[in-house]
Amino acid sequence: MFDNHLRNGIPLALPVPTLILTTMIHLTTLGLIHTIIGVLALIPAFVSLFTFGVIAPQKRTGKIYIILTALACLTSFPIMKSGHLSPGHFLAITILVMLPLAYYAPSIKLFGQKWQYIQVTLMSLTLFFSLVPAFTETLIRVPLGHPFASGQEDPALQPVMGVLALVFVVGICYQLYKLRGQNKKLQSA
Repeated sequence: MFDNHLRNGIPLALPVPTLILTTMIHLTTLGLIHTIIGVLALIPAFVSLFTFGVIAPQKRTGKIYIILTALACLTSFPIMKSGHLSPGHFLAITILVMLPLAYYAPSIKLFGQKWQYIQVTLMSLTLFFSLVPAFTETLIRVPLGHPFASGQEDPALQPVMGVLALVFVVGICYQLYKLRGQNKKLQSA
């Protein structure tokens, strides 16, 4: 039924819808796996944000987000269109450094009493840094046949990244404001 030959670097043993999808949007099998893991990581991140107001690394959703995000970062390294590390790879490295710092923030003495603020900021930054290449890679592939942007340097991406940055800044300010209010209530109690 399936043979194991490759067509354009894509194994023919993939189910037909997957084969069509990877061919149409120019993803390798690893690229498709990376994309699926990355998208799955967004689900617990947003569930945590809407449930707890933050991506809480000690909660189940936060732990799932950390694991999936780390896997997405790790699967990004072998994916190199240009044959060398891209800005997305450096974001992945940054995320891989931030995730353990955020998770262990309560026990890092250097952070002192401000560990909660640092943890919230780091977790939100990991989400933001994950969304930058996600938006970029999506917009250089869709709509199929006439993508929104021609490449990573396309000026059409600048307003999109600007809006994404604005949403991040407003979101982090809101999270820190709420955290400050919670801490004040605890201190006055």
